[in-house]
Amino acid sequence: MDTPLSTIAVVGLGTMGTGIAEVLALAGREVIGIDISEAAALGAVASLEASTARAVGRGRITEEERAAALARFRTADTLQAAADAELVIEVVPESYEIKQQVFRELDAVVSPTTILATGTNALSVTRLAAESQRPERVLGLHFFNPAPAMKLVEVVSSVLTAPPAVETVTALARELGKEPVAVGDRPGFVADGLLFGYLNQAAAMYEANYASREDIDAAMKLGCGLPMGPLALLDLIGIDTARTVLEAMYAESHDRLHAPAPILGQLSSAGLTGRKAGRGFYTYDAPGGQDVLPDALTPAAGAEAGAGRAVASVGVAGSGTMASGIAEVFAKAGYGVVLAARTQEKADLAKGRIATSLERSVSKGRLSAEARDETLARITAAGSLDAFAEVDLAVEAVAEDLEIKQQLFAALDKVCRPGAVLATTTSSLPVVAIARATARPEDVIGMHFFNPAPAMKLVEVVRTVLTADDVHATVRAVCAKIRKHPVDCGDRAGFIVNALLFPYLNNAIKMVEQHYASLDDIDAAMKLGGGYPMGPFELLDVVGLDVSLAIEKVLHKEFRDPGLAPAPLLEHLVAAGCLGRKTGRGFREYARR
Repeated sequence: MDTPLSTIAVVGLGTMGTGIAEVLALAGREVIGIDISEAAALGAVASLEASTARAVGRGRITEEERAAALARFRTADTLQAAADAELVIEVVPESYEIKQQVFRELDAVVSPTTILATGTNALSVTRLAAESQRPERVLGLHFFNPAPAMKLVEVVSSVLTAPPAVETVTALARELGKEPVAVGDRPGFVADGLLFGYLNQAAAMYEANYASREDIDAAMKLGCGLPMGPLALLDLIGIDTARTVLEAMYAESHDRLHAPAPILGQLSSAGLTGRKAGRGFYTYDAPGGQDVLPDALTPAAGAEAGAGRAVASVGVAGSGTMASGIAEVFAKAGYGVVLAARTQEKADLAKGRIATSLERSVSKGRLSAEARDETLARITAAGSLDAFAEVDLAVEAVAEDLEIKQQLFAALDKVCRPGAVLATTTSSLPVVAIARATARPEDVIGMHFFNPAPAMKLVEVVRTVLTADDVHATVRAVCAKIRKHPVDCGDRAGFIVNALLFPYLNNAIKMVEQHYASLDDIDAAMKLGGGYPMGPFELLDVVGLDVSLAIEKVLHKEFRDPGLAPAPLLEHLVAAGCLGRKTGRGFREYARR
């Protein structure tokens, strides 16, 4: 173990620096906050006083602990004050020139055993270390905002960093109650390296007018369980900050996925940098405000695209988990449902699966026994599509294979009455190619449910260039009746959710391929630093590596972007039959049930 860290200097008392200082002071460290701005120093003191007072009020610390923490924090306006510090953490603006100047001055002030840490999330730690007189004691210590609440700390080593220095700051992070992850030196590290590519793609998706800002954000929150949509998150981070990080990432990777979307530069140049400016992708109540105000781009409440067609009965084609889940959703909402499979036996088994699901809801108190019986009574199991003759809406949920779906729609075209809406639940195939298998492509639309359908609130509504307006209006109205949130998008690979999710998952695999970070550290980084409910490798194993590979291939074929090419490791695991939880082994091994 290296030197103990009892006295720590924090250089830069903005939001992040002040947060880090608070964490350190509450953990018993003597903290020297350094900033050339007297206003920043006074603001840091006031912030610590206010936040620790709130902590006392909430019972998290005692008044004595608060007083002791405040007594351990002092401010200064010169780097000379760091002379006795055993660790210096700089969190000054993201500029090589500014950071290098700080490191040069610190070299002349601090002890030879002092560790110098940069809080950068976009610049090269190696480059900063190389210009220091003590490169072996320079590393990255990347906290996340707000530092008192966020558990993740990325400990960044360069090729010059001595292992004892890394061990020392890693131990400190644990003592602070944080979860340190070890990463190598590249722009964005792990969490931001994966997060900002995803945010950039969302900005490009919006810029292309593919979907509205509200629909993009709702899709990622409801479809992936994220705490915030990507465009709202860009506004929170700062659009100018995001662009700076992406520029640094692109300079190293030359990956088009990291080339900042032009809209980020346009908004930054206009001063529309997000919440801090009062306007970015959204408009806020004030600079620094949190409340979103309606603006010219806000959809009018209750505005729908005209009148739709009447829907009283629904046909669901398929016998798998998705088909039975969708049938359950419609039946619960009061629709008469025909659940058709290739054989009567398969249809009966699918209805049995619904009965089991409803029974679970009853046992958990979510559904009454009477409602269970009424729901089941609305479902008719059939062994042939001929049973769809009188349905108003036919929804297919069969295998994700274009030829199979085209054959099914050709059959639906013959069976279903004129005026019936035909919907496909495809997640990756071109809806128009399915529609063209019928003589009425204007009646065909995408209605992409998410698994498990009874629980997931999102439905992606996918119009083709041939879809009739009243068909679109019909599906929107049906989504409201079944209590799902519809988002509109065009007919291109991945729609919204998969088009943004799977490149992120693919990039995580590439990080492992390059031995940049471990599976566990990447999963921890995204859960703790990004608020994701599951890490990328947990999610890949749940989705299925074969399913993930198929979607990656579709995205790559559609967009022809080299950065979207499936990671070789994913292809190798699928070829080896390691498909995730369903086979007992994917990126991790699982106990057989």
